[in-house]
This record gives sequence, C-alpha cells and structure tokens, in this order.
Amino acid sequence: MALYSEKVMDHFLHPRNVGVIEDANAVGEVGNAKCGDIMKMYMKIENDTICDVKFETFGCGSAIASSSMATEMIKGKPVADAMKLTNKAVTEALDGLPAHKIHCSVLAEEAIRSALEDYRRRRENSGE
Repeated sequence: MALYSEKVMDHFLHPRNVGVIEDANAVGEVGNAKCGDIMKMYMKIENDTICDVKFETFGCGSAIASSSMATEMIKGKPVADAMKLTNKAVTEALDGLPAHKIHCSVLAEEAIRSALEDYRRRRENSGE
C-alpha cells in the first residue's frame, strides 16, 4: 500500500489557493515546534462568507496537501461552517494520512481557526 493517497499527492504536487491576499481581513499563522511546519492562512471575508482564502506553508508534503485541501473545503462557505472544520474532515477528504502525519491536518484546522479569530478581533475593534 502506498504511504500517501492519490489525493494527498495531487494536493501536494498541485496545491490550490497558494499565495497571499494583500487586503485580507483575516490572517492566521500557526506552527509545530516538533516538526518545524508553519502555516499561514489569509482570508477575504464579506458578509460572513469566505470569498477568498490562500495559504503559505513551510513544511512537508502532508502539510502542503492539508493546507490546500482545507482551503478548498472552506472557500465560499459561511464563517460559522468554517469554524466547524476539523482535522478529521481534512484527513478524510485527503483519503487519509499516515498516523505520524495527522499533525499536519491539525495545523490546517488551527490555522483556519487562528485566521477566523483574527477576523473576529478585527470586527470587535472596528465596532462592527
């Protein structure tokens, strides 16, 4: 059996939504000190809907694939739905990750939540 599914390899070799959103109104960054992976998520949210999302990931193939899949899963979705995204859902959407790489899907979940928390703080500070 192959270590990585076809979906993991596809999202690693052809990641979706890579880059920076210059006028993002939600930015989150997380890292894993043990493995050295770092994920940064940028979102453009309008009317509580994620209109655009991009990521920058410094890490292994599983981290890049998890970032790519997670962005695909929340793009166009309401903020409330994105808050419910779990690492388990990301792993399942990738048709699985090796046990020692599950932390990559956890980072994707944490990066999304970090960005959404940033969005919430910005709205509170602006009086929205």
